[in-house]
Amino acid sequence: MKPSPFVHHAPRSVDEAIAVLAEHGHDAKVLAGGQSLIPILNMRLAAPGHLVDINRVTGLDTIEVTPTAVHIGALVRHTGLERHEGAFTHLPLLRQALLNVAHPVIRNRGTTVGSLAHADPSGEMPAVLALTHGSVDVISSRGRRIVAARDFFLGPLESCLQEDEMATGASFGRFPAGTGTAFAESTRRHGDYALAGVAAAVTVVDGVITSARASFVSVTPTPDVLDLSDLLAGSAPQDTKWIQAAEQAREHVDPDADIHASSQYRRMLVGVLMSRALTEATANATADPTAAGPEAER
Repeated sequence: MKPSPFVHHAPRSVDEAIAVLAEHGHDAKVLAGGQSLIPILNMRLAAPGHLVDINRVTGLDTIEVTPTAVHIGALVRHTGLERHEGAFTHLPLLRQALLNVAHPVIRNRGTTVGSLAHADPSGEMPAVLALTHGSVDVISSRGRRIVAARDFFLGPLESCLQEDEMATGASFGRFPAGTGTAFAESTRRHGDYALAGVAAAVTVVDGVITSARASFVSVTPTPDVLDLSDLLAGSAPQDTKWIQAAEQAREHVDPDADIHASSQYRRMLVGVLMSRALTEATANATADPTAAGPEAER
């Protein structure tokens, strides 16, 4: 199928883009990578009268590593972030997750901020944003605001973006020194939407776990975070309670059933993936004591 007719706008600045959004409101959609939007338009699941193509807007394709975060612009492609050495060095979870996003041809065009704005609970990057206590930069003709991940995602395919707002960037928070991360998901074929996925971060200080947290893909309506610190803190890495952690994860999620998997099967996968991700994250923490936090640079 083909999309319904629309007016194509090609703004050269953020101000021009938000002016179009202010004028047309709910009848306008922002186009960056388009890897989610174009299929939706082709299937007539959305029929906006105006498409605001921001690919000519300058200044939105930057990646900046600060002492506390990795900040990206709205036109940073998945591949660009995946291959950015500074981002990988200070926040390895980004590359660990991005390698699971669809296929290389889609990562070459798709944008990470666009994935966040799409707010799909089966997407990898919303889970990463939640786990890193990240935020999204939002702008409209009414002003700018920074929205924390916990407030940005309202439900499946639903964000807090208003009709006249667009996301111009996102910040992924860096972890404290001594933190290891891992990402694990299960798919029918690599690149397909995940049946279930887990992102994990474990902090080890002086040979003892001090905190452990995880977020989820495809098994919660929004990318929330499970704090496992009460269970695992104080344990030596070799004495960790992976079975109990997996059970907490299974109890935490509430997956839907569909043609690909039952809710019971997805819940079982969460337990397996949780054990796998926590084990790998702990190994990464103990193998690389100079982790991704600001303390590591001093």
